[in-house]
Amino acid sequence: MPIPGFGIGGPVDVVFIDDTAYVLVTLANPFLDPAGPVNGIYRVDGPDSYTVIADLGAYSAANPPSGFEWFIPAGVQWAIEAFQGDLLVSDGHHNRILRVTTDGEISEFAAFGNVVPAGLEVFGNTALLAQTGPAPHSPEDGKIVSIGARNGAVTLEASGAPLLLDVESGRGRSLYALSQGQWDGAFPGSPAIPGDGALWEVNLDGSLRLISDDINLPNSMEIIGNNAYVVTLAGEVLLFEGISSAPFGKAKGR
Repeated sequence: MPIPGFGIGGPVDVVFIDDTAYVLVTLANPFLDPAGPVNGIYRVDGPDSYTVIADLGAYSAANPPSGFEWFIPAGVQWAIEAFQGDLLVSDGHHNRILRVTTDGEISEFAAFGNVVPAGLEVFGNTALLAQTGPAPHSPEDGKIVSIGARNGAVTLEASGAPLLLDVESGRGRSLYALSQGQWDGAFPGSPAIPGDGALWEVNLDGSLRLISDDINLPNSMEIIGNNAYVVTLAGEVLLFEGISSAPFGKAKGR
């Protein structure tokens, strides 16, 4: 039961712990119809079988956020990552990250104001998060932050691109950010204008180095070696080769 007129809802991300896949399902039942499907984490047990291990929609409705306006009781879960044997899930509507054990125990890992959490990455004991910022998603509100597992401290790593949707680590300690571009202004949650997306590398001073622009509605990415694989809203997978700057890639001008 996706949001009427919105046209989305279903599996949005997958992660593996050892050989077991866990699939994140969101907006399949946003207003929690008792007869509808579960918004949550599904463990894949076989080619034709699965087990719902965590009902994130029910948890979100029973433990709503405060301090800002929201209207979808189930939340809008965006990304899932494995973390210290558990699972982290970002919620771009309820502005928080949930931590879920493989037995289905749900707790709040980090909570924010209206920053719209999106893509996740894990680097050792640190979680990395892309934030789009609230509408109209100004470049200064597009941020990459890190969250320490031991003390929960949130540290700004980079900022400066509109509608930042994903963050990934690469060779060494390099970081990359994916921006969808200037918001189209239609309604909160609508995408950027077509052809305005960009792929960035995070510099040591927190600024962003442009790798490629004019990308049409990028939504998520994965870094493998020195290449970036970007998934778009149109269902395309784009390959960007040789993304790293020195010392992990070719020096500029060579």
